[in-house]
Amino acid sequence: MAKDKTIKCKDCGQDFVWTAEEQEFYEKKGFSAPLRCKECRVKARANFNNGQGGSTHQRQSFPITCSQCGKQDTVPFEPKGDRPVLCRDCFRKQREQ
Repeated sequence: MAKDKTIKCKDCGQDFVWTAEEQEFYEKKGFSAPLRCKECRVKARANFNNGQGGSTHQRQSFPITCSQCGKQDTVPFEPKGDRPVLCRDCFRKQREQ
């Protein structure tokens, strides 16, 4: 039988005990070992459920002019100028082909 393990939380830095029973449960479910203590897991889950996607950073959008149709749109990455950038509609059409 597995022994209790002490793990350092990646968020708060506090040590927490991962019990043998918890290890057995995680193994049965195919989960990997927890990286956060219970309190930080609850906070991370609350942030995720509040639309923050598990992150405290807002997603950034960058304005573009579609290289194919000329329409104004935004993309979730900063264009470097070395490749054509498509609006959502043209990108979707290209993926379907």
